[in-house]
Amino acid sequence: MARKTKSTSLIADNDTGTEPPAKKSAKVQAEDLPYRPCVGIALFNADGLVWMGNRLGFEGAWQLPQGGIDDDETAIDAAMRELKEEIGTNKAELVAETPDWLTYDLPDHLIGKAFGGKYRGQKQKWFAMRFTGKDKHIKIDVPNPEFDSWRWTDFVTLPDLIVPFKRPVYLQIAEAFRDVPQRIREMKSL
Repeated sequence: MARKTKSTSLIADNDTGTEPPAKKSAKVQAEDLPYRPCVGIALFNADGLVWMGNRLGFEGAWQLPQGGIDDDETAIDAAMRELKEEIGTNKAELVAETPDWLTYDLPDHLIGKAFGGKYRGQKQKWFAMRFTGKDKHIKIDVPNPEFDSWRWTDFVTLPDLIVPFKRPVYLQIAEAFRDVPQRIREMKSL
């Protein structure tokens, strides 16, 4: 039998200094973990097409720019920072944002592994932005690259291209921003 000391280390009753075998850790339960707060950006060009990147090392894993919110920043500040970090430019202006935070859960096999094992998924504030730069300003060969390729695509086809566990959020984004491509095309003609 062992007793705990103030320093919480185990000391054997027989004072041999041996510790009992370590217990197997219980499987992490998703419902015990919080959602990671982050932002996502639907970046539209003047033709109303949305930017998407293929995740580095995961062929066919397309997504929009997204990332965590630092403690000292607002959601919109995080969105602008994420653009710069992920696609090398933040030449964009806000057009719309989702009224609510959108959440997704990780698949069971990623619980306790992805995001350092600290989160069950993400809660995201999404922003629709108009790209004010040129394609040459987009640089995915940034210091910590997230994408290995990118393209402009029709916004309505976006949810079909996304990994299944994120698809419900992308369907909500498609609904929330359904009029944005047309609004941006109209800005081009002004």
